[in-house]
Amino acid sequence: MPLLINMTLYIVREAVKLWRKIAMETCVELQIFMEKWKLLLAGLFFQYVHGVAAHGIHYLHRPGPILHDLGFSLLPEIGPDKAYVSEIFFSVIFFSFILWTFYPFIYHSKRFYTVLLWRRVLAILVTCQALRIITFYSTHLPGPNYHCRKGSKYATLAPPERILDLFLINVRGVFYGCGDLIFSSHMIFTLVFVLTYYKYGSKRFIKMLAWLMAVIQSLLIIASRKHYSVDVVVAWYTTNLVVYFIDTKLTEMPDRSNGNQPLLPLVAKEKESKSDETHKLLNEL
Repeated sequence: MPLLINMTLYIVREAVKLWRKIAMETCVELQIFMEKWKLLLAGLFFQYVHGVAAHGIHYLHRPGPILHDLGFSLLPEIGPDKAYVSEIFFSVIFFSFILWTFYPFIYHSKRFYTVLLWRRVLAILVTCQALRIITFYSTHLPGPNYHCRKGSKYATLAPPERILDLFLINVRGVFYGCGDLIFSSHMIFTLVFVLTYYKYGSKRFIKMLAWLMAVIQSLLIIASRKHYSVDVVVAWYTTNLVVYFIDTKLTEMPDRSNGNQPLLPLVAKEKESKSDETHKLLNEL
């Protein structure tokens, strides 16, 4: 009985500590979010724009002979009945990264602000997706995926009956889209997440594992015939170049691993310093 009471007290005490961490971090992140919400909302809205663009190219897709591809020659098909393997693997990468970005709410050691991290991630994603839209609308290639080949009912879409149909994204279109090939959206997300963790993560083993998973994801996409090899190759160097470009344009996030760092980033302090400078100029005039 005493053991059960002690264990209960311990659980309650740790739960209170955890709640305090979450509440404190929420207050800090909320203040940053109120300053950056427009940029975050724009990044999220562009995900819809990207989806509409991918839906629109499906109307223009024309199935045809599969192009000769070196990756297809080297990697055997895993078959339509196992096409879900690459999606499950991607889902593991996707949701693992999302969970990791919220670790400052739980753990005592913190290296970044979640809001600022997502602002950076969305800026990179939007840039890559904008380039992707321009690319796959420039040249229409016959899709290599099983549902995009001749004879499949999903290979083409009937002309839209209403203009509104162009802006509606259904679940079937997400899994059975055709035409949005160069370059791979799955690899954009994978590489952005891996590069972000490589820069801001702390576990060396996970960093190496993340790169290995990115390579495996590339091979699975080709083996599933969801993309041509060129779609994956272009994604690798384009995403890395975009990340490099964004890193040079966006101010670096404050490192929170140093205990001497303030709870809030220097945004508020910068505003105060600017207002002080303005007052000084007015006084001088």
